[in-house]
Amino acid sequence: MHVYIYDDYLNKSKYNKTINRIEIRLTDLGLNGKIIRLGGIKNIKGTIQNEIKLGAKTIVAVGNNQTINKIIGAVIDTDIYSDFQKKTILGIIPVGGDNSIAASFGIKNEEEACNILLARRVEKIDLGIVGQYYFLNQATIQSLGTILEIDDYSLEIIKRGEVSIINLLSDKNQSIKSNPHDGKLDIYIKTKRKDQTYLSAKKLLITNPNNKLLVDGVIEMATPIEVGISKDRVNVIVGKDRMFE
Repeated sequence: MHVYIYDDYLNKSKYNKTINRIEIRLTDLGLNGKIIRLGGIKNIKGTIQNEIKLGAKTIVAVGNNQTINKIIGAVIDTDIYSDFQKKTILGIIPVGGDNSIAASFGIKNEEEACNILLARRVEKIDLGIVGQYYFLNQATIQSLGTILEIDDYSLEIIKRGEVSIINLLSDKNQSIKSNPHDGKLDIYIKTKRKDQTYLSAKKLLITNPNNKLLVDGVIEMATPIEVGISKDRVNVIVGKDRMFE
């Protein structure tokens, strides 16, 4: 059974035609299922947990990065997560902007997303962990004044630029490779002087008193904060053009 989680911003009239096209296409493909709209739902975790108990095999995020973030956090934090990991799969239908996570999985638009759901090509991937949140793509912070503590050493960055802690690439033009199956985070430091540094780690502590860590382009978190990885944590339906092997 498919359960489609619609983010509340899709209630805006400008998305009506898009949603209608999606629902018609899903019906044509025999993928219609239950629709849950997040607008007005206070207990997302409880709602999703209940759907899994009722037999949901595929939870589909209809929306953007923030929608996916809400759903992953809600599902993994439930006490039946092991059932989700074994049986239930995450699908994505991107609508509107801010959809770098969908792009990472090779899902370019809503019509293609429906076809990818039908093909049901599944990959089990790592999840980044920062504080009480999970992330699929990456977390970023301004480099100047940032201190990275990894294992037994500490690195303080004194140049302006950006630090990216990557689980899954969101841009094919990025000059590094990242493997969301290896149980490691890829750390990429790029400054405005064009200096570049590459590191990898299972966990690190980030400190910057003047800047916050931005998680998947959605959540800002104050530092110091630990960032880690959980290997092979979530099953996702992906497209052929995904940005990883």
